[in-house]
Amino acid sequence: MSDDHAHSHRSPRVLGVDATRKGWVGIVLDTDGAFVDALVKPDIASLVEAAGRLSVVAIDIPIGLPDAGARQADSEARKMLGGRHSSVFSSPTRGAMEADGYATAAAAQRAATGKGLTVQTWGLKEKLMEVDRWVQAGPSVRVVEVHPEVSFVAMKGSPLRASKHSWTGQTERRELLAAAGIDIPTELGDAGKCAVDDVLDAAAAAWSALRVRIGTANRLPDPPEMFSDGLASAIHF
Repeated sequence: MSDDHAHSHRSPRVLGVDATRKGWVGIVLDTDGAFVDALVKPDIASLVEAAGRLSVVAIDIPIGLPDAGARQADSEARKMLGGRHSSVFSSPTRGAMEADGYATAAAAQRAATGKGLTVQTWGLKEKLMEVDRWVQAGPSVRVVEVHPEVSFVAMKGSPLRASKHSWTGQTERRELLAAAGIDIPTELGDAGKCAVDDVLDAAAAAWSALRVRIGTANRLPDPPEMFSDGLASAIHF
């Protein structure tokens, strides 16, 4: 009770979100960057609702889909990541994501960009369009796009040494989060059953959300690109 009272006069918290096999995993940070909670929910709306009063939600999924060609956000993020540029996938066009099947979507993508659509990108359709519908419906919280690898590079000041799936890579990412004041506890409840890299990515997203809240975040590109969907498209870090 005293803890709730202590937080009652403070500004809203922030939420970092990453896609996971069971839906979405989120890390909630307090206004000073301290860890508050780890959550996992099957859909984005219920995750945000469960997180409580929030000022910023930062999510690792493309927001703002191009009508044709590539997004500036993706190409600028690749430049920033150097040798780890392959972790940035090319955002699909809206036409491809609104297609009924993979073959139709791939044809729409090729017609709009000159390049095909990977099966991996098509596999993200459900989550990508879930967030798209949620953002277009106008949630009562500021929502920004992030890319955790970009966030980690910003934390470190240089590209990371190893893949997020490796021991070295996960150790380095945990150390960077800890140096930024984000200590992820060992016990995370249901969220602790998620893949380690998904939890670390959600924490990096939360770090960027905090920077957006306090006005120190950067974005790629700046100003954001705008497509026919009317959504400001930029990666924040």
